[in-house]
Amino acid sequence: MSQIVSEVVAANAQYAADFGEKGKLPLPPGRKFAILTCMDARLDPAKYAGLAEGDAHVIRNAGGRASDDAIRSLVISHKLLGTNEWFVIHHTDCGMQLFDDKIISGLLEKSLDTATIDEHGWHDHGAGPGSVHGHYVKWLSIGDLEASVIEDVQRIRSHPLVAPNIPIYGYVYDVRSGRLIEVPEATAAGRPA
Repeated sequence: MSQIVSEVVAANAQYAADFGEKGKLPLPPGRKFAILTCMDARLDPAKYAGLAEGDAHVIRNAGGRASDDAIRSLVISHKLLGTNEWFVIHHTDCGMQLFDDKIISGLLEKSLDTATIDEHGWHDHGAGPGSVHGHYVKWLSIGDLEASVIEDVQRIRSHPLVAPNIPIYGYVYDVRSGRLIEVPEATAAGRPA
């Protein structure tokens, strides 16, 4: 067993020992909202949004992007579990700003091992083999941070399975200050019909 597995299992044992009444939380989120945000380990939506267990749905992926799967989760969140407000929250210093589809596809074509980045760009150190399948993926990298929030809110708002009465708010989380900064154009695009 790896050190990480041991640490996770031990932490879970301690958490479960103090679980108490949490086992009685209802399935629908108590505060009836959802957050779509990035998987970046520096982001703790429970802390930056004041959440307790059972409060809200938090959907995370690379970049906090409005991918088909993220929209699927939001639709389920509303239709079956009653959320009626949604947040799209991207963040500063996001790794999704460090590459584009061509870069990651090229790296994956060389090898599937972890690449590194420095002031000269990305470097693949793997022995291979890689795969051409990366060329068929839309990686949803981020060029302009605020524009990506606006784009994602617009994509969600215009989706045919999204109820028009759900407000969608757009924000950027600042990893240096911990503050949420509204992207007014995104929030305006997410106004309910």
